[in-house]
Amino acid sequence: MTLAIETKRLTRYFDDVHAVKSVDLAVQRGALYGFLGPNGAGKSTTIKMLTGILVPSSGEISLLGKNPWNRNDSIEIKRQTGVVPEDLALFDNLTAGEYLTFVGRMYSMDLSTIRERTEELLSLLKLEEVEKKLTVEYSHGMKKKLALAAALLPNPDLLFLDEPFEGVDAVTSRVIRDILSIYVRRGSTVFLTSHVLEIVERICTHVGIIANGQLVVQTSLDELRQGSSLEKTFLEKVGSPTEERIDLAWLKEGPTGSAAPLPVESAGISSEEPAS
Repeated sequence: MTLAIETKRLTRYFDDVHAVKSVDLAVQRGALYGFLGPNGAGKSTTIKMLTGILVPSSGEISLLGKNPWNRNDSIEIKRQTGVVPEDLALFDNLTAGEYLTFVGRMYSMDLSTIRERTEELLSLLKLEEVEKKLTVEYSHGMKKKLALAAALLPNPDLLFLDEPFEGVDAVTSRVIRDILSIYVRRGSTVFLTSHVLEIVERICTHVGIIANGQLVVQTSLDELRQGSSLEKTFLEKVGSPTEERIDLAWLKEGPTGSAAPLPVESAGISSEEPAS
């Protein structure tokens, strides 16, 4: 089995808080890997370590068979990697075209290829109408689409996507899913986080579930489906309050507005019929 991503005892702590605890990831090449977990479980911290934004407190990382802490390997990994980060990190005072040109030049792409792919990506992601606007004027969903275009522009072999479906409309969500399906069919690898379990179960080939910084599940979707659903497994592993554990008596009594309505006079409305 050839691995695109492999970690051994990957750990990151902040002061006395262990955000990620001894995580062993094994992501096959050509996999569409969904990395799941509740808020604060360690998903974004893990991606930041895998993409070189955060240095691990301990442990090992291998990406595309290379060591990201070796200078020569690190440069080669970056050339083959695209990232949509949690905080997007766009340049507010550039247009979409200017931003993608900047990204393309950072990957040493020639200008003709950058222009051709920029036109295709902006059209596909429905950004051509706002191409001339500065990104500071973009909505969150538009910024997410531009960040995805930047990640796809160099045609990388490994793609990291932190919540790629957050804030995007249903049409764009379908386009993204189709792009990712094509992407992995050619043998490239996608590692994504998402809170939308239905999308993950529909498009991913493998999943990992992290809870309290620890990897509690790592399997293929086919194997998982033989004994359970993704939602059931997720809730069992991360812990979820059931209806019996939710003790909010007022919630069961009906909404406050269900009380008897005020007389019309009390509401400032005259009960007299208007003169004909």
